[in-house]
Amino acid sequence: MIRVYVEGVGLAGPGLTGWQNGRPVLAGLEPYVSAPTLVVAPTQLPAAEGRRTGRPVRLALAVAHEAFTHAARDAASTATVFTSSGGDGDNVHEILEILASARREVSPTRFHNSVHNAAAGYWSIAARSHEPSTSLCGYDASFAAGLLDAATQIAVEGKPAALIACDHPYPEPLHAKRPLLAAFATALILAPEAGEHAFAALDVEITRADSKRATAVADPGLEALRTGVPAARCIPLLAALARKSSEVIDLEYVGGAHLTLRVAPCR
Repeated sequence: MIRVYVEGVGLAGPGLTGWQNGRPVLAGLEPYVSAPTLVVAPTQLPAAEGRRTGRPVRLALAVAHEAFTHAARDAASTATVFTSSGGDGDNVHEILEILASARREVSPTRFHNSVHNAAAGYWSIAARSHEPSTSLCGYDASFAAGLLDAATQIAVEGKPAALIACDHPYPEPLHAKRPLLAAFATALILAPEAGEHAFAALDVEITRADSKRATAVADPGLEALRTGVPAARCIPLLAALARKSSEVIDLEYVGGAHLTLRVAPCR
């Protein structure tokens, strides 16, 4: 079991615009009303770089910036873990259309945005960070894989790390083969010790039980979002953080395993 402490949260999803606005909804104090996910241009990047970013990168950078602001932690000196089940599907679609055409000339911008660590690269520019960064994918278990990776890094290095998870729907015809309900992103600033800004403790471990199921949420709209977007598998965890309650949460992992999280407020 690995213990980490949550210092900051970022959130962007349908009807969930920012952590402060989303907290009452996730805590069950306000009704959930779905609405298009707000995607804003990154203000931390130089204008030329910002124009090159796609919607998934913009979402990832927005929630990372919000989480670091919430945690009052220096982004330039914090390692990051980026996780996504599919990366920039819009860009992949455009590249495939170009390759299927007669010209078959992919622009350098399209090419460098096609790699899975594009968001990490733009973040390093925006945050002026030279800290280590990992970009990974675990299909529907991408959030759980990212959280486990971040927690393991913290346990080994004894330093904070940020987890940024983001998914964005593919356009057709890819959407028909890999449907994602909506655009969703979240970020968690995690630390090895309960510092001044830590507000919750999080114990992370891999568990195996054939009868175990992933933790669901009561609201049907939020439950549909949880099951419809891999990055949104974090919603039960975010709900526990919003309620400031002690809870045990199971996230689907790989190979029939689960990532079991024990959440408790620490102030």
